[in-house]
Amino acid sequence: MVNLQMQLLQNQNAYLPTGLKVQQDISSENGLIKEIKTNTSHLKTDKYILPGFIDLQIYGAAGKLFSAEPSIESIRIIEGQLLQEGTTGFLICLATNTPEIFNQCISVIKEYRNNARNCLGLHLEGPFINPEKKGAHVKEFVRKASLDEIKSLLDFGDGTIKMMALAPELQDDEVIQYLLDHNVVVSLGHSNATFEQATKAYNQGVQTTTHLFNAMSPIQHRAPGIPIAVFNHPTAMASIIADGLHIDFEVVKMASKIMKERLFLITDAVTECSSGPYQHHAVDGKFVMPDGTLSGSAMTMLQSIKNCVTHCGISLADAINMATYYPAKLIKRENEIGQIAVGCQANLVVLNEQLAIEQVFYKGEEIKLNKATSI
Repeated sequence: MVNLQMQLLQNQNAYLPTGLKVQQDISSENGLIKEIKTNTSHLKTDKYILPGFIDLQIYGAAGKLFSAEPSIESIRIIEGQLLQEGTTGFLICLATNTPEIFNQCISVIKEYRNNARNCLGLHLEGPFINPEKKGAHVKEFVRKASLDEIKSLLDFGDGTIKMMALAPELQDDEVIQYLLDHNVVVSLGHSNATFEQATKAYNQGVQTTTHLFNAMSPIQHRAPGIPIAVFNHPTAMASIIADGLHIDFEVVKMASKIMKERLFLITDAVTECSSGPYQHHAVDGKFVMPDGTLSGSAMTMLQSIKNCVTHCGISLADAINMATYYPAKLIKRENEIGQIAVGCQANLVVLNEQLAIEQVFYKGEEIKLNKATSI
């Protein structure tokens, strides 16, 4: 943490939520952006400043799958690796699992939260999902929630559970409402909901949708399903995995044109793991379970941004917002993180002309990089 005012970057092209602003000087004080002003030197610059990336769904990194190794050491290693990659805020995700594993992971995050850096809390993807759309989730752990269970879970979580994915067609309205009333972002995911059921959930207050098109009811001309429900809704958001493997890039392009600022990027990244119920193995740029089921991506958030620009016809400015400002808005922290603005945390990523990472700042402190990270 930087406790004195300091000049961080000079004469850089900065990406603000409204777009590119050239030749900017940025200074910080006490870890926050203190001043942004135009440099008058008129010297050409070929570097770009971005806000630090925010990944609301990632399972692990650097060989540490959090649910398989729920320890403070694991989360520290994951934090460090993600800072190297420019991800200055993330929710560590847990797939459908036993109550014991959930409690172990929650206990670690509770113990660590006062020392946490870029880990913003927990995202529970399940276990309250639809077994018909379980994907790589373990069917034996899938179940319907009771209100008492949700109350106990949130009480034990003590504010660490920030997001939960569930199938609304199988859950009681009172369960969803309790989560919403207790400031948990609820995501419609691993669900076989009809268009009508999904729309009802969004109208109730469900804010977002987990990995659009993956593990959900599809678009059919007489059964429009979840994708059309979220497309049509005025406020519901959706995450998307832009690796070209979970869904085709043309589908990402279409979704972006329709949803605009309601669509945001996640990596859904896992890491190699050969123990426990989720054994992920890298195959052809993705991760699969031992039976070949697609189980997660192998990309970074920076790769996701580049894919949007290169393959999906999305502008760099919009792709950056999809990885920063839009997810920050979903978790209601856009006035703290996810944008370059006075008063926000000085979490910054500097890219060169080839869109490789040259510098990363977290709360005004420069992170020592192992090497430049190319997309």
